[in-house]
Amino acid sequence: MKKEKQNILFNLHEVYSKMAANFRNKVCEDCNWSMPTFYRKMRTKVPRNSLIKLKGRDHLSLAEERRIAEIKDEINESFIKSLEKY
Repeated sequence: MKKEKQNILFNLHEVYSKMAANFRNKVCEDCNWSMPTFYRKMRTKVPRNSLIKLKGRDHLSLAEERRIAEIKDEINESFIKSLEKY
């Protein structure tokens, strides 16, 4: 039986899509956030004058920033490994 040639465009699109979803899910899990909280915190900008406290704003703590940077490194490593077969 002849093996069908894989569609590289489809396969790479799946890899890239999964990477974004994996990053979001890992951040939500490790920071104990819901998905709406993830998107709310992603949109929030830090005020230019840090002395100004904006009511209702959700800023990232230093611990959250550090963990997100660690997750980025983990996801990048697994992403590079998944691309090696192409």
